[in-house]
Amino acid sequence: MNNRKIHDPREQTKRGSYLVLLQVIWVGAYLAAPVYPTLFSTAFWNTTAIPREALLILFWSNALLMGTLGMYHIRKYLTPLPYPVEHNQLVTSGVYSLVRHPLYSSQLFAAFGWALYSLSLSHLLLTALGALFFNYKASREEEWLTQRHPAYANYRSRVKKFIPWIY
Repeated sequence: MNNRKIHDPREQTKRGSYLVLLQVIWVGAYLAAPVYPTLFSTAFWNTTAIPREALLILFWSNALLMGTLGMYHIRKYLTPLPYPVEHNQLVTSGVYSLVRHPLYSSQLFAAFGWALYSLSLSHLLLTALGALFFNYKASREEEWLTQRHPAYANYRSRVKKFIPWIY
């Protein structure tokens, strides 16, 4: 295989371009979704402002750190497609020693942080859908990585997928 543009739709599907499209749709839906429902009174909203802001800062800081470090560590191999580029090497250091998919984790942490801050059921549901989607996308990517790097199976058994030491 080479790094030429892929024009054959079957090749694009084999490399996961449909997953990139679904991810763009998910991000768009998340950004366009209204904060819904507004079940909480103004008093509750005001009383919980500081804890909600603290959680938002915590989740968004984590998302920014994981996303930035994740992109930095695989900068030579970064592609929008989940299918690994020909010249890639298995990266297991840095943030990749904490989670196998920090770029997906960063999006989920950012989404969950906003859902908590805004107390939005619609965003919480979209975050759950995003978690299911990224779990599927990561599983497909891991199949390809295992084929390319036999050591990936050992790495997968040692390092959690999205949340350090948890999942």
